[in-house]
Amino acid sequence: MQTLVLASHNKGKVAELKALLESFPVRVQGLDAYPGIGEIPETGETFEENAAIKAEAVCRLTGRIALADDSGLAVDFLGGAPGVYSARYSDPGATPERNNEKLLRELSDVPRDKRTARFICVMTAQAPCGETLTARGEWPGVIAETLQGQGGFGYDPVFFDPEAGMTAAQMEPAFKNQRSHRGLALRALLEGWKEFLDRVRAD
Repeated sequence: MQTLVLASHNKGKVAELKALLESFPVRVQGLDAYPGIGEIPETGETFEENAAIKAEAVCRLTGRIALADDSGLAVDFLGGAPGVYSARYSDPGATPERNNEKLLRELSDVPRDKRTARFICVMTAQAPCGETLTARGEWPGVIAETLQGQGGFGYDPVFFDPEAGMTAAQMEPAFKNQRSHRGLALRALLEGWKEFLDRVRAD
């Protein structure tokens, strides 16, 4: 069975990706299985660049196929911020709570029709032979005026999905995976997975 290393220490993110991949014949590991690998600096200016940086580093350090994602929240009223800085939006040592507090402050006087936003996820898989596969997913929504829901992680309590009528933090995990940017990106990635593995074996 193929081992796939998810380039993340984020337990919530690893759990989501494991659930999305459970129907595929792969053994999934997070970076907790490789304690010698610390945080990988995300020095790119786009989600694509950061995903590639992390996938290459983890692939090189583990010798296995690595799957990295870079994801974040883009708020239209804020010109696409926090974007690639989503995880450290409030300060360098940011917590999800402080990030959400800052976002709600920034939008405190903004009407609902101008609070549109998108969760964006870019996933890149890289094999030791150098073959790569990349996919992107976007989840449109609006920023709620208050925190709503106890599930999920990150900006989930303030990200409201109008079609579903609830925030990401109010969704059951399986339902969230059907709609989320991460689920969309992974399903797009898996459409090319067989061809990717064929290229890897050919090399």
